[in-house]
Amino acid sequence: MAKKEQKRKEIKRKLLHKYRLVILNESTFEEKISFKLSRLNVFVTGSLLIIGLIGFTTLLIAFTPLREYIPGYSSTKLKRQATELTYKTDSLVRVLNYTNRYLDNIRLVLKGDIENNQINRDSLFEQFKLDPSKIDLTPIREDSMLRAEVALEDKYNLFESNKGGGNLVLFSPVSGTITQGFDAEKKHFGVDVVAPKDTPVKAVADGTIIFAEWTTETGYVVVMEHTEGLLSVYKHNGSLNKGQGDIVRTGEVIASIGNTGELTTGPHLHFELWNDGSPVDPSDYIDFK
Repeated sequence: MAKKEQKRKEIKRKLLHKYRLVILNESTFEEKISFKLSRLNVFVTGSLLIIGLIGFTTLLIAFTPLREYIPGYSSTKLKRQATELTYKTDSLVRVLNYTNRYLDNIRLVLKGDIENNQINRDSLFEQFKLDPSKIDLTPIREDSMLRAEVALEDKYNLFESNKGGGNLVLFSPVSGTITQGFDAEKKHFGVDVVAPKDTPVKAVADGTIIFAEWTTETGYVVVMEHTEGLLSVYKHNGSLNKGQGDIVRTGEVIASIGNTGELTTGPHLHFELWNDGSPVDPSDYIDFK
């Protein structure tokens, strides 16, 4: 115990032992500055200086632009800009993909090719088929009310009530004689209506012009987009009265009867109707007489 006590006193003596730091004039040896120091004072002062320097450096890096000069450290502004650009890029990619699919569908309509646009829905949902014998199909009151409401709406639905043909439901684009009818097997997805040259061609319903240009095979072509996935196509026109992007009302003149394009044999209108990407017989909905 005596040795430990003596050793402790020796350490204390060394820590608290006073030293003098003197700065002299080298020529005259005149004393300029002197400091009284101890090992403990030097250790404490040095530690405080190191801690203060570390704290000052941390604050300098954290709250000043100097941090941007440190390798591997990016600014908050750059990170925010990178994030915003990433979001914008993703949005542009989605819009571009949607636009490309939309243009592909329009291209199929113009070419009259729907083989690649058909989907076998039965095979697509084959794995989800249910056995009716194992399901209680007794309709509940809410289901009966919904069925009645849907039936009332379908009564006035454009295509549901006229799929079997019959009444006039769309405005006739032109009056004339049908020389060739709808024939999906021969890929004639519309009707050819003969009319005098320069006869006005009118819009069958309200919509927007999404294509109005010259094509080699079908001459001047107009494609209109209507509601509920309906497209109307007017081919072999002599001239165009509307351009792409124009909003057109029912019965408004959009073109005139002509004889343009390689696949024409005289002044007439080739008219098509497409519903949700599939061609339908225009004669079932329009009286061309």
